[in-house]
Amino acid sequence: MTYLLISIPFLSAALLAALALTPWRERRAARRQWAATGIAIVVLAILTAVFDSLMIAADLFSYGHGHTLGPTVGLVPVEDFSYPIAAALLAPALWTRLTRKDASDAHA
Repeated sequence: MTYLLISIPFLSAALLAALALTPWRERRAARRQWAATGIAIVVLAILTAVFDSLMIAADLFSYGHGHTLGPTVGLVPVEDFSYPIAAALLAPALWTRLTRKDASDAHA
């Protein structure tokens, strides 16, 4: 089994949850959520590339031969980016949903 096959369900679930949690009726909030998602993906991808490359170079861990697709960013296999991307999809979606003020809250 490859790391990609392990990652696909997590990425799919994160994307579906992010789409479901997006306040589509509130265009401004939806734009803000997806802008935050994009920024989070870029930042986490950079951090993953730098720090995972350092850890792989230090021989703290490695990936089994034949279990990755082959392409890397630095020393990091592309599949290794799936978990930070999943987290970046979920965090802004949850934040937007949990901090959203309902119309009933405005009257209180």
